[in-house]
Amino acid sequence: MRQASPAGTDVDGDRALSLIEQVVRRENLLAAHARVVRNAGAPGVDGMTVDDLMAYCRAHWARIREQLLSGTYVPQPVRRVEIPKPGGTGKRTLGIPTVLDRFIQQALLQVLSPIFDPTFSDASYGFRPKRSAHQAVQRARGYIAAGHRWVVDMDLEKFFDRVNHDVLMARVARRVKDVRVLLLIRRYLQAGMMEGGLMSPRTEGTPQGGPLSPLLSNILLDEWDRELERRGHRFVRYADDCNVYVRSKAAGNRVLASLERWLLQRLRLRVNRDKSGVARPWSRKFLGYSVTWDRAARLRVAPAAVQRLKTTLRRLLRQGRGRRLADTVQDLSLVLRGWVAYFRLAEVKASFEDVDKWLRRKLRCIIWRQWKRPRTRIRELCRRGLDVARARASASNGRGPWWNAGASHMHAAVPSAGLRRLGLLSLLDEHQRLTRAS
Repeated sequence: MRQASPAGTDVDGDRALSLIEQVVRRENLLAAHARVVRNAGAPGVDGMTVDDLMAYCRAHWARIREQLLSGTYVPQPVRRVEIPKPGGTGKRTLGIPTVLDRFIQQALLQVLSPIFDPTFSDASYGFRPKRSAHQAVQRARGYIAAGHRWVVDMDLEKFFDRVNHDVLMARVARRVKDVRVLLLIRRYLQAGMMEGGLMSPRTEGTPQGGPLSPLLSNILLDEWDRELERRGHRFVRYADDCNVYVRSKAAGNRVLASLERWLLQRLRLRVNRDKSGVARPWSRKFLGYSVTWDRAARLRVAPAAVQRLKTTLRRLLRQGRGRRLADTVQDLSLVLRGWVAYFRLAEVKASFEDVDKWLRRKLRCIIWRQWKRPRTRIRELCRRGLDVARARASASNGRGPWWNAGASHMHAAVPSAGLRRLGLLSLLDEHQRLTRAS
């Protein structure tokens, strides 16, 4: 029976498999293929989809396997894609590898993760098995409730674009001795980026988009975690988002200045001063959550997260002006269900009530616009129970759709219960249901 040795190699009889041999083991490859297919995702520069991967591997895997084992495999360039950052503040660059390279990276990840992950800091939560953003938020709240009511909120400047390859590979090489694996990782780091048919070389950074990038970022930032632990700080890190909790503003300023110097000298990473700072935790956000100012430090949804949700919903609502309202409501409810599931830890309900009221008014606004003419509005208002005199006065009031959507005649004609019958999800009700279930 095959066993895993402490060094991360498999023992098969009398022969220890090298890391690259573990990567190309049939069982590992089947698991990697299943994960890549499950994750789906866009094609890379070659246009191959996940549905094409199995057939391609059947035809070409013998050659690819030999290249991996001999250390001669060269990844294809990644496809450059830019997506808006949350809040609309600039763009985030993604590098989309080909499906084949995602498959190989996933196989690598499955072998490397058991070597590195058990050694990571207990305060690190991002992109790790059996760890979640919710656990990170709860740990942060515990520090605040214990009296550490100042936060050093640190944002690394373009972290995934600025990772120094030599610094990162030096830390990988401390645990990985297989030269072929090290060479393959470096080639993935240096794979060019393709945009508009032109390829640009990469000398730094590990663009988001490939399965291996999150693990590599944790390997690099683990040294930061260890430094924070050595100094005795209370901190929580999720990917490149790190909060350190202290008891005074003066202590926070000292910590920020000291860590900024340390990161630049040791990891060659810069702190984004515009987004970093020392503040009360209820005036900052962490993974979409914030807290109340009272001693219990109750969790609440950060205002910025509410605004991002409304931006998403506005886009869906604009698309729904020419559609059946029930179809629009169905699309909205899919987004709402995922959002409230993520924010189910929130103990302050005001955000859920606010979005519920806002969304109902937006839907009434769509209905008012769809009625268009005063004659149609009179007919529809009467059909929904208003007397003729009130319907005529409401239909000819000269006010705009948003005002009418919040007026009493639309509340009477299109009650909240009617929107729920169409399938509209109430964030408040869903939050209460999830809270009871947990």
